Amino acid sequence: MKERDALIFLGVVVLLLVVGAMWGLPKYKVYAREMNGKAQLKEAEWNRQITIQEAEAEKQSAALKADAEVLRAGGIAEANRIIAGSITAEYIKYKFVEGLNDGNTEVIYVPTEANLPILEATRNIN
Repeated sequence: MKERDALIFLGVVVLLLVVGAMWGLPKYKVYAREMNGKAQLKEAEWNRQITIQEAEAEKQSAALKADAEVLRAGGIAEANRIIAGSITAEYIKYKFVEGLNDGNTEVIYVPTEANLPILEATRNIN
């Protein structure tokens, strides 16, 4: 009788395990899919935030680069203004004479009417 009771008890336990698995397995699959969906949603939210942060960084970088270009252009404009203010007719004559005295000048073009140079058509080259 003891063996029979043990077999019945074992059969009931196996039957309960099978019924529990049949009831619990679909519920577990639903739970697992729900958790997987939540994980994917959270990952998508993080990816979106990363993309937004990268776009904001690029925007700030572009703004700073534009500011740097404006500053650089202002510096160039100021330098040009200073140079233009310091060039006088006397300075230009001085640079012209200095160029004549350095020994590297081989040909001098003198502007005439309509600023056309006199060309040396009969020049001998030795």
